Amino acid sequence: MSHAIRAEGLVKRFGDTQALAGVSLTVETGTVLGVLGPNGAGKTTMTRILATLVAPTEGRAEVGGHDVVAEAHQVRQLIGLTGQYAGVDEMLTGTENIVLIGRLLGLPRAAAKRRAAELLERFQLTEAAERAAKTYSGGMRRRLDLAASLVGRPQILFLDEPTTGLDPRSRNDLWDIVQGLTADGVTVLLTTQYLEEADRLADDIVVIDRGQVIAQGTSDMLKAQVGGQVLEVRPVHGTDGDAAARIIGDLTGAAPELHDGLVSAPVTDPALLPAVVRRLDEAGVAVGELTLRKSSLDEVFFALTGHHTDDIDAEAGALADAANRQETKA
Repeated sequence: MSHAIRAEGLVKRFGDTQALAGVSLTVETGTVLGVLGPNGAGKTTMTRILATLVAPTEGRAEVGGHDVVAEAHQVRQLIGLTGQYAGVDEMLTGTENIVLIGRLLGLPRAAAKRRAAELLERFQLTEAAERAAKTYSGGMRRRLDLAASLVGRPQILFLDEPTTGLDPRSRNDLWDIVQGLTADGVTVLLTTQYLEEADRLADDIVVIDRGQVIAQGTSDMLKAQVGGQVLEVRPVHGTDGDAAARIIGDLTGAAPELHDGLVSAPVTDPALLPAVVRRLDEAGVAVGELTLRKSSLDEVFFALTGHHTDDIDAEAGALADAANRQETKA
């Protein structure tokens, strides 16, 4: 199987701020690569380099077999890009937005109108086709934005946190659309902060933190690094939290966390659950809540980096400011 995307040692600096510190990855043709990481990790910078919007400071990348710097024009003919925020013109109707993109891509007016009708129907926007985009809901705008990125029938699609800020129903609608695209053979690079999104869509996952790849593999492989599942126990009496933590730590072999009366620890063997219940009962610890659930993105990330995903959100603003200053000078 060939590589649709290949990046080797990508470094990007905006003045004194380093956004990428040597990112390498590959995406097989016809698959979805999920790129996980918190705000400020470098996901968007990497996507912008691969989409030929900015040049790397060091390293190289190929998209569709073409160098993103030396053959940027050829790359742009192969790709579609949907950024973090809908890029549609709010004053234009849904049809007018799609037709505009089609005309910019060189389609005759009649062909652009046919393509608009086709995409609006595919994205369930036909009834709103003649309404101004400013009247659309957030989910409808994201669907329109994604439709616009597909006017040129791209072989490779970059989705940069496409569901951020959407309600659960709109998010699921977009997930269904992405799955339909990959079924048609489109290669997708998806950046996201949601493990559940990568779970649903990605064939493989790369985790980025502070501009570096810190882990990669399937969703199950990443979860296995933190035990795969998490046991949560909330004693009826808050004073029993320490006792419950000691018992759970002894049985799981992990260092449990105790926060607001809730004890949690990664579990590699779900068969431990009866033993946990028995030991808590023998110790006289009354349990008000006991849950065994899948690991969350924050738990995976904490296990890999030692900090939670929201610990470095402040860095995202600094990185964005540095990038904006650099691009303004350019």
